Amino acid sequence: MTCYQTTNHPYPNARNLAGRNAIVTGASRGIGRAIAITLAKAGANVAVHYHRERELAEQVVRECEAHDVQAVAIQADVRDEGDVKRLFIESTQLGIPSILVNNAGVSDYGLVIDMTLERWRTLVDVNLTSMFLCTREAIPYLRRVEHGRIVNLASIHGMDGAAMEAAYSATKGGVIAWTKAVAKELATLGITVNAVSPGAIDTDMMAQFDDAERLAIAESTPIGRLGQPEDVAALVTFLASPEASFITGQNISPNGGLST
Repeated sequence: MTCYQTTNHPYPNARNLAGRNAIVTGASRGIGRAIAITLAKAGANVAVHYHRERELAEQVVRECEAHDVQAVAIQADVRDEGDVKRLFIESTQLGIPSILVNNAGVSDYGLVIDMTLERWRTLVDVNLTSMFLCTREAIPYLRRVEHGRIVNLASIHGMDGAAMEAAYSATKGGVIAWTKAVAKELATLGITVNAVSPGAIDTDMMAQFDDAERLAIAESTPIGRLGQPEDVAALVTFLASPEASFITGQNISPNGGLST
């Protein structure tokens, strides 16, 4: 099967987010990193959230600043209410945030029978509780600006489920339901809320698979390749843009045709 290369995406280069301020959680690597840099390419100032990897986050800041925007790395545990409040306060050094990308998340691979309560609670806290805390904290800021945007990272597994990833699938399904409900609450405030559910994306989360397994996943994807973080970032950037003002409560899955 032919593996096609990614193409240039129009929206990240349009500078249509100039003057806007974004917070991207879990932005030190992978999809979060790509989202932060792509938002910067579109003209947004970016608060690069990280939990532990300060050096990686500061590198992302430099990559964002290379696109003539402001950026700052902010450490926080997004499972903690106080830390989330501080994250938003510190982000205001860039200006009032108008875009929140809830990207922070973890995966877990294994049988349900082997799942411990501690692992379950970690998945729920990182993938769902953090989204609740960040969204709640964001609302007073976003209602003060024009074109308030929230984009939540879910997963194709939240749509279809995945054996060996039942707990992860449950949390990502929760993200999709959360998105649809919150979008209805915030629509009258001019704030859109959407979910993005990536398919097989070439990030650290794929490290659990060996080369042969990764090739099999790529070949089972109709478009013939694994997705790249930039594929997801382009969609997130569009949903954060003024052009997406009539799109809310939606779950969109960039998955190369793996699920329709």
